[in-house]
Amino acid sequence: MSDRPAAGRRAPLIRSRMNPRVFWGASLVAALLLALVVLAPGASDVVFQAAQTWVIESFGWFYVVVVAGFLVVVLVVAFGPTGRLRLGPDDSEPDFPYPSWLAMLFAAGMGIGLMYFAVAEPVQHYATPPEAAPGSFAAAREAMVITFTHWGVHAWAIYAMVGLSLAYFAHRKGLPLTLRSGLYPLLGERIHGPLGDAVDIFAIWGTLFGIATSLGLGVAQINSGLNYLTGLPSNTGVQVGLIVIVMGAATISVLTGLDRGVRRLSEINLVIAVCLMVFVFVAGPTGFLIKALVQNFGLYLDHFFVRTFNLYAYEPRDWMANWTLFYWAWWIAWSPFVGMFIARISRGRTVREFVIGVLLVPSGFTFLWMTVFGNTAIALDMGPAAGAISQAVTTDLSTAIFRFFEYLPGSAITSTLAVLLVAVFFVTSADSGSLVIDTIASGGSDDTPRWQRVYWCGLEGASAALLLLAGGLGALQAATLVAALPFAVIMILLTVGLLRQMNADLAGLAILPHAAPLAERLKRIFVPPRREEVEADLRDRGAPALQDVCDALAREGCWRRN
Repeated sequence: MSDRPAAGRRAPLIRSRMNPRVFWGASLVAALLLALVVLAPGASDVVFQAAQTWVIESFGWFYVVVVAGFLVVVLVVAFGPTGRLRLGPDDSEPDFPYPSWLAMLFAAGMGIGLMYFAVAEPVQHYATPPEAAPGSFAAAREAMVITFTHWGVHAWAIYAMVGLSLAYFAHRKGLPLTLRSGLYPLLGERIHGPLGDAVDIFAIWGTLFGIATSLGLGVAQINSGLNYLTGLPSNTGVQVGLIVIVMGAATISVLTGLDRGVRRLSEINLVIAVCLMVFVFVAGPTGFLIKALVQNFGLYLDHFFVRTFNLYAYEPRDWMANWTLFYWAWWIAWSPFVGMFIARISRGRTVREFVIGVLLVPSGFTFLWMTVFGNTAIALDMGPAAGAISQAVTTDLSTAIFRFFEYLPGSAITSTLAVLLVAVFFVTSADSGSLVIDTIASGGSDDTPRWQRVYWCGLEGASAALLLLAGGLGALQAATLVAALPFAVIMILLTVGLLRQMNADLAGLAILPHAAPLAERLKRIFVPPRREEVEADLRDRGAPALQDVCDALAREGCWRRN
């Protein structure tokens, strides 16, 4: 069949493949919120910060409960009977090799944050711990337990919950790779209406501004590194210029697609990160770090349940709201982006393989990373630095890691590698975020015109630049964290829908066990099914399938309902 347009009909000048209500609706919401923050940064900052404080103080218990609940659910579905279900047809194979898959998980899930907070957070908890005496050995131990809690399996359980729901319904059930698909067991065909559009617009909004705020942190650290290495001024104008340069690289990566752009950059990032970590491990107090890693992990397990459910109810303090509850809200707000991305790259894996990979492998690497950088920084601060690293963290978080490198050999080389690593993290966050947003705005399609991907990439960069110029980065970050509360409710609905669909699929496999062992399948062939099994199969699978056929015929005008 020819691709030439029919006579009398012109081909569109700009090809598009989108859900117009979601694409332009999300663009309008983004424009309105940006206008509010840019035109009135002071007022918007006050309003959003007050809203953030109210949400965290009033619903902090809710965040603690749902994060613990998500962790329990993903473990149950992974190690229960549902763990053998595959994210795709039963005979499907993973789209990406395991090392590439893990590299992309690592780059998308933590990215810039690991570089920004690797030194800063442990040192902050060491200098101002919630319970121990500041600057003591007890504070050092407590600092690492808290850091492990904030960056460990709790965060990845949030990502795994969203990603598993999206991957299951998209790859196994054939629904679009959008957030609304996870609500199908609860809403049915209504997901294709205004309710589904609202959920997808909300996901785009959270993803867009979550990435914009992270890019603001990243470009500040790049600027600090270049200032340290070359004397380049550290100011807003330079940072906007850096955004333009790095977003140009991100645009090129976006145009090359997921398999070549994001995958290759993620692999490069992981190699650079491992090299930098190995250098610090060897150049730092190696023997101490080995012992610290073992003890940190033991203390993490020992304090796991206490830290999971701790709210300081009997001794209220601002620390909880400023740290743990802030992190839980931030991971929830970030989860549409990371969840969608890991769902897109996880086709063909079993539920058990998905959860183990998403939950344990990045967490394990993060524990190693935080121990190497955090414990080395604390040891140096106690010794030769004599408090200088703590002072740098207090003065400017973005400079902390470069001051840290001053006390190790080859600081110019390591600082250069750090700047390069942040820049590549910057690019991978921007291009993977653009691909995710474009997928949602296109109704789950991954075959979209290039201009749409460039559009979202440009909007991310423009948002970060405008916010830096207007001084509204903090306001937008607060607004994103406020949005985490309603999205936590959406996540609960996604969880309920996923469990309901998985149980229905397991019941179907009990009758038509295509994934069952050979002996069990032969037994089913030669032993006739019971009447109750046949009736259950007709009720659960046959009737809905026939209803779908009727609905499709009605939409095509081939069938008229009475």
